[in-house]
Amino acid sequence: EVTGPIMTLPILTEVRDEIGFITLNKPHILNAWDRPMRDLLVNSLETFEADPAIKAIILTGAGDRAFGAGQDLNETKTFDSKNAEDWIEEWRRLYGTIRSLTKPLVCALNGLAAGSAFQVTLLADLRVGHADVKMGQPEINSGLPTATGSWIMRELIGLSRTIDLTLTGRMVPADECLAMGLLSRIVPKEQVMDAAIALARELGEKAPIAMRLNKRRFQEMTEASFQETMSAASRIHSEAYGTGEPSMMMERFLKKTERK
Repeated sequence: EVTGPIMTLPILTEVRDEIGFITLNKPHILNAWDRPMRDLLVNSLETFEADPAIKAIILTGAGDRAFGAGQDLNETKTFDSKNAEDWIEEWRRLYGTIRSLTKPLVCALNGLAAGSAFQVTLLADLRVGHADVKMGQPEINSGLPTATGSWIMRELIGLSRTIDLTLTGRMVPADECLAMGLLSRIVPKEQVMDAAIALARELGEKAPIAMRLNKRRFQEMTEASFQETMSAASRIHSEAYGTGEPSMMMERFLKKTERK
């Protein structure tokens, strides 16, 4: 139970054996993020991308409950249409940064990945988790439409499954995630980080020019639809926040959470 303010850095970084580690570090709120935390994440990714000594990057979450719960609703519960447009531009920057990485990015999932954190894991190259991991797109449960999430999911798992996850907002268990391709590997809980490191090391030892060209081609193949999606997200979220429904649903959700 959290009884006082948590004065820690929201993003932790470390370099070991040519691998850059980034840890989302708000375990008391399941590593949910706000703008300052997202800015730090972008800066950390850019720093590792620019460092010639780093061959691969691992992204994980602190604690044993969550990789990330996605958006901190305390930030967005009072948004209006204009806030929503600015907010989407932040996501364009973060998602664009991940998509443009020339170095392999592996996510080590120590717990649930929900909403925008789920989307970030899907933008990574590979995802390692354990049997208790759950992943999903629960935005509809807090009154938010899913604009970027539906695009990312469709690219990986197809339209039918995307419709299922978007409209139900359900959290998907690990075995189903593996079958869908949402998870790349499942290992015992205590081995998640070691498996992620082994995978990052394996990828980091590949021919760097071929790795860069392969990743650039993946970006090129989806760039037009990515840009269209971000423009659509601005329009969709602007309309949604303009109605007041997300704010109302978020307040209801937060009050329900506080009572638990």
